[in-house]
Amino acid sequence: MKILKLLLIAALACLGAARASAQDLQHGKAVFDLWCGSCHKPLGPYVSSVAGTSVLERKYKGTKPAALEERTDLDAATVKTFVRHGVKFMPFFRKTEISDIDLDDLAAYLSRNLKH
Repeated sequence: MKILKLLLIAALACLGAARASAQDLQHGKAVFDLWCGSCHKPLGPYVSSVAGTSVLERKYKGTKPAALEERTDLDAATVKTFVRHGVKFMPFFRKTEISDIDLDDLAAYLSRNLKH
């Protein structure tokens, strides 16, 4: 039932998605860097372990990019759901930490490469 709800939210997000402005995307990147990057930045030659990226790398086994900024399958509704409700080891974030405006811009930033 939970998966069905997420799929419905994702479908609605694709239907009603509006292009974010460059300023919104820039703010979304700043929110990502502040709140998400410490766990979800790309692994590099000098970075062998970042908690969230390492977990996703093992989970996807190369079928999807582990670094969130490189994904082409994230929609805004999914990003918002994970941020507000958390998942497994990822904590949820309160509106006092990531405001609704910040979350809108973060979701727009991470879903900017979405392929329909």
